[in-house]
Amino acid sequence: MTGSPEPAPDAPGPAAVVGRGRVGRWRDQAVALGWLVVVWNLLWGDINWANLVGGLLVGAAVLVFYPLPAVSFGGRLRPWALLAFAGRFAVELVSASLHVARIAVQPGYRPRGAIIGVRLRVPTDLNLALTAEAVSLVPGTLILEVDRDSGTLYLHVLDTHGPGDLDVARDRTLAVERRIIRAVGSTTELRRLDVTSPEKGTRP
Repeated sequence: MTGSPEPAPDAPGPAAVVGRGRVGRWRDQAVALGWLVVVWNLLWGDINWANLVGGLLVGAAVLVFYPLPAVSFGGRLRPWALLAFAGRFAVELVSASLHVARIAVQPGYRPRGAIIGVRLRVPTDLNLALTAEAVSLVPGTLILEVDRDSGTLYLHVLDTHGPGDLDVARDRTLAVERRIIRAVGSTTELRRLDVTSPEKGTRP
């Protein structure tokens, strides 16, 4: 009489699988809370203890009362790439701020705006959210809509003079996505960046 096969001694049982799932959910919540705190401090424009505590409270309230769809973080944090992203973001933030300030004080100048769509190469929920936040925080660009199905960001660009400026804005958005993936993306996402078409051809 043959009985059912015995499970392998090292095979994880149901309790272990449930435990890992619970740990993964807590980790995802902690990552989401961390990003909400970062965004809160960037919106205030100052990092201090009051903004950190306020960001924690607001972020916790958002996660509890307005739960977002589960977004799994399967990437890996790369400190040097993260520092490169932060440095380049700071440079673009200062440059764009000076550009918008010049437009504001220039007598009689009326800037022309345009709306463009940029299809990201890694259309995951997390990458869409991070790229949209990073692009929106730079003065002169504003995210109007996110098409989750096609992975497309629709943004308003300030002070455009022709198709060349639209290409520059599109390339800049894709460059932000590339730096984010290099900083916190998975190996699969990095490979996807390498095999996709050139940035200038990535249009909806």
